[in-house]
Amino acid sequence: MTTVILTQREIRHLLPMAECVEQMAEVLTALARDEATSPLRWGMRLAGGAILGMMPAALHSRRALGLKIVAVFPHNHGTPFDSHQGLVTLFDAETGAPRAILDATEVTAIRTAAVSAVATRALARDGADDLALLGAGTQAWTHLEAMLCVRPIRRVRVYSATPASREAFARQAEQRFAVEVRAVDSARAAVEGASIVCTTTSSREPVLLGEWLAPGTHVNAVGACVPAARELDARAVARARLYVDRCESALAESGDFLLARAEGAVDDAHILGELGELLCGECEGRRSAEDITLFKSLGLGVEDVAVAHYLHGRALATGVGVQVELGGRRRLGD
Repeated sequence: MTTVILTQREIRHLLPMAECVEQMAEVLTALARDEATSPLRWGMRLAGGAILGMMPAALHSRRALGLKIVAVFPHNHGTPFDSHQGLVTLFDAETGAPRAILDATEVTAIRTAAVSAVATRALARDGADDLALLGAGTQAWTHLEAMLCVRPIRRVRVYSATPASREAFARQAEQRFAVEVRAVDSARAAVEGASIVCTTTSSREPVLLGEWLAPGTHVNAVGACVPAARELDARAVARARLYVDRCESALAESGDFLLARAEGAVDDAHILGELGELLCGECEGRRSAEDITLFKSLGLGVEDVAVAHYLHGRALATGVGVQVELGGRRRLGD
């Protein structure tokens, strides 16, 4: 049995954003229906705030089994290296033999934004067309692409603490996506008047304040993924109808929620449901055009496994990637 190895470039080629959005909608629905297993990730903390984490999962409906090993190095922001480095390995569900090894940076970048798009499609107003991006890194790029897949975005405002980064992002994004993209000099200037807000920063302190949010806004909170860090202040969380990818993850890892709870702004009942439950009709979503909605994304191993399963099939069908024999069979006589 051979193992397929896929690089960043090959993953981008095989996984269009629009297709990943549909894949993520399917896997989150499967998770809500108990057709998947996605345990809470385990992480080893390293010096300087870095984390080495493991995210195993199984998608029973597709007979897919896998593991993501990810190194999160926040200080990589502003360097040639993405903050998330690692590998996604897909295993054969019958024998445990490795079927595919994928670059985790690209898988994470695409599937995270695709999940935000699923949430936006389910929660944002139909005519939402004004997008605010807080952050100008990898996730800002993929989130812009993902939002364009699900809403008629006509104007984008981007803010990053580094003026050169936000200016370069605006200039390049406008050329790439043929949509108006403007760099602004404050987070508030980006958010005020926006109908969709995506926070994709490495900040440990709030970059989005609740007082800036207009009625009807939908927020995808993506950047903060540990209990001590948050991108939203307590008022932003309290004002919104809150949905998460997994309740277990939010209660253990989401600083956006946990710090707001510690300040007395919300309690556990403020989490209205998981995104998969919303897709299945098991919880109520937006009730009116005035509701502020919030999706808190932490990322799930089952999302990575679903992508790996899809990419493995595409790679075999198209001949993309390198196939190697790793030697998973027992060699008699050794």
